[in-house]
Order: sequence, then C-alpha cells, then structure tokens
Amino acid sequence: MTVSSQDIGEPLEGSDVRSPVAQLVADPAPLGLAAFAMTTFALSLYNANIWPAAIFPALALALVYGGFAQLLAGMWEFVRKNTFGALAFSSYGAFWISYYVFVHFLAPAIKVGADLNAAAGVFLLGWTIFTFYMMIASVRVSGAVFGVFAALTVTFVLLTIGAFQANSSITHAGGYVGLLTAALAWYASAAGLINETFKKAIVPVFPLAPKNPS
Repeated sequence: MTVSSQDIGEPLEGSDVRSPVAQLVADPAPLGLAAFAMTTFALSLYNANIWPAAIFPALALALVYGGFAQLLAGMWEFVRKNTFGALAFSSYGAFWISYYVFVHFLAPAIKVGADLNAAAGVFLLGWTIFTFYMMIASVRVSGAVFGVFAALTVTFVLLTIGAFQANSSITHAGGYVGLLTAALAWYASAAGLINETFKKAIVPVFPLAPKNPS
C-alpha cells in the first residue's frame, strides 16, 4: 500500500533513492487504493444514510473492484516483495468479497434481528482488530497511508459499536468517517499515480520511513 518513491522502479526527481530496484510489475498501490476508496465511498454513503440506494453500487464494487481488483493488487505487491502492501490489499480485497457474500447470501437467511446485529458486529470487530495493527505498521510507510488507516480504524470502531448495539446514529457516524477514509485513500492513490507518471514528487505523501543510508 506504500505510495512513496521507494516503491517506484525509477527514482523520483529530488528523492534520496540512489540504487533503484528493477521491478517486474508496475506499482499496484494506486490501483489498490483507488479500488478501496471507491468501494468505501459508495458503502459509506449508505452507512451515513445520505443515499440509501448507494448500497447497490457498493455491493457491485465490493465484488469486482474493491474485491477482485484489490486482491490482484495484493498479489502483485507480493511479487514486488512489499509485505505491507501485499497484506493490506489482499486482506481488504478479501474483506470486500466476504462482505458481498455476507450481505447477499448470509444476512437474508438470518431471521432474528438480534442475531443479524451480533453476526455483523463479530464480522466488523475482526476487521477492526486487523486494521488497528495495520495502522501501527503504517507509521513506517507514509503520512498519506497512515491517514487512511487511522480514519479506517475509527470507521470500523464506530460501525462495530453501531452493529452490536443496533444504533443507527453510531452507524451513520461511521459512514461519515468512512467518507473521510475514502477521500484519504483517493488522495494516496492519486499521489502514487501522479508522482510515478511525472517521475517526480508533485503530490506530497509525507514519507515516514527512515531514509536509506548514504
């Protein structure tokens, strides 16, 4: 999920990368971030109760763009030997696919409202825990990526509480923070794309990792 110049095959103008590593594939981070951002945007419009009909494009995106495309981005990060990006994109790609399965196939089969709330809460709680420790790791990536994970952690916490307590107000709050998460992910995606296309750091990502020794 890293979008800093170290992940780009050619050095960026003004960067401290002295010995760029030849990459077998293009940087998949902008794809993974864009897929995550768009799917999160659609679902958050539904969760915030801004446009309830957004659940339909959200489910379609969850299966194809946020799910399958992001999963592919994770596989390409494995090829690039980027453990953080590989785990992040593969996991959240699987999250969206499993979300589609949960909503489309499992939720209609659960008859009791309390059981559905508990099931959704458990599902979201697991992703809250995962996102929290990914946020810790993102401190060594970039400020842009850390912002995504910090906002996503808050989103999952609110959605989890809202599910367990069947509290629509908390769920709506989670939806609004989810919109912020989507905006930050789109920013990080745009930064990765623009900086690599222009071969120089135009959009700041605020690198946090230590610079390579001279």
